[in-house]
Amino acid sequence: MALADTFQQLVDSLPDDWTDLELDLRIFDERRYVDAAILVVICNAQPYSRNDWHWRLLVAHRFGHGAAPSAVHSALKLLDDAGIDGELAVRGTRAGRAEVNPMWGRTESVRQEFKRIRAQ
Repeated sequence: MALADTFQQLVDSLPDDWTDLELDLRIFDERRYVDAAILVVICNAQPYSRNDWHWRLLVAHRFGHGAAPSAVHSALKLLDDAGIDGELAVRGTRAGRAEVNPMWGRTESVRQEFKRIRAQ
């Protein structure tokens, strides 16, 4: 199965309140490492050194420190289109977290609306 399709199935299987997803990416043909590295720069892939896996991908759903799911999907789609085969491994997921916004000086209606939207 293509990398982009695998990633999309993975994201679709997560609950709606997921926040962080950590993936490892390995390509099968290491002679194409430089070609792949140029394509995965879109999603800020972090290279591993001296490891079986080539890159670590951090994905953030609605907020946080990670690439947007659409950026990761685009990078993986470019790998598929270039004919670079590989595999993904899930290393961790987080769900149920909410972003922290300073509420000092905000009206109570704004605070209540924030709580209602985030359901926390």
